[in-house]
Amino acid sequence: MTDRPALPPVLDVVIVNWNGGALLRACLASLAGVQDAASVQVIVVDNASTDGSVEDLPPDLSLLPRPLRLIRNVENRGFGRACDQGAAAGEAPVILFLNPDTQVEPDALELARAALMADPRTGIVGARLVDPDGRTARSCARAPTALGLLGRALALDRLGLVRPHFLLEWDHAEDRAVDQVMGAFLMIRRDLFQALGGFDPRFFVYWEDADLCTRARAAGFAVRHVAGAVTRHLGQGTTRQVRARRLFYFLRSQILYAGKHHGIAAALVLIAASFCAQVPLRLALALARRSPGEAAEVLRAAALLAAALPQLAGSLMRGDRGSPARPG
Repeated sequence: MTDRPALPPVLDVVIVNWNGGALLRACLASLAGVQDAASVQVIVVDNASTDGSVEDLPPDLSLLPRPLRLIRNVENRGFGRACDQGAAAGEAPVILFLNPDTQVEPDALELARAALMADPRTGIVGARLVDPDGRTARSCARAPTALGLLGRALALDRLGLVRPHFLLEWDHAEDRAVDQVMGAFLMIRRDLFQALGGFDPRFFVYWEDADLCTRARAAGFAVRHVAGAVTRHLGQGTTRQVRARRLFYFLRSQILYAGKHHGIAAALVLIAASFCAQVPLRLALALARRSPGEAAEVLRAAALLAAALPQLAGSLMRGDRGSPARPG
């Protein structure tokens, strides 16, 4: 398409890609078919993919009224830091952080943006995520309390003694205020995102969405689920490639969240629970499934976490927002 829109975009869609492959191409193709596509700017931040994800983008992108903006990192800088990069490259008053393993319905972006802008006290909105079979995923969550984090680390939620993190008892069929929406589709006002300082880069991946929603609510803004904004979500579309690192980053970010929002004592308790409960439980499940490869991945994750503890402890003690630890 030769004619480009003269008006500035009203929405920047930031996609952080790491070895997304066909998932990224399907996501971009779905964006080419959204309503009022001329008002949308798509920005892809590639975190040093090695699968050729951004080498051969699909012809569907020619349907986008605005040229795709591509940022290519020479190293994997982590999800939060790459999101901040993408946001800084845009100028629209609203930013949507979208996972590459999603596909949006044609009206999803407009419905979500309308809900966000309908009330100046709403700061963040999320979509109704559905699995590949069209079943609604329980993707909204409770604000993680210190006791809740510990209880779930000890698997007490499986015994019904602690409420689960996600709102499993709610069908997500109507709009409502929630504590947290999932980062797979997280739309936020640009001025709020800037006021909050963006994502905390210490969260390499996982829990950065919970942290952002917690800070937005603390600043007096509501977080809302928009049921009509339907988005298909595969889930763990790229991180499933690296099981050990996925578990390591989950445990590390969980500890970081506990320390940041509930204090050093909570972080220390979560560290103990990680090694004394979460890792042994996952190891036992792997062995019960007679999967020595999975068991080895669990042990590797535990080793990575142990190696990262000195830097993590220093970061928590200082309360800094420096570079996140990356395992070798």
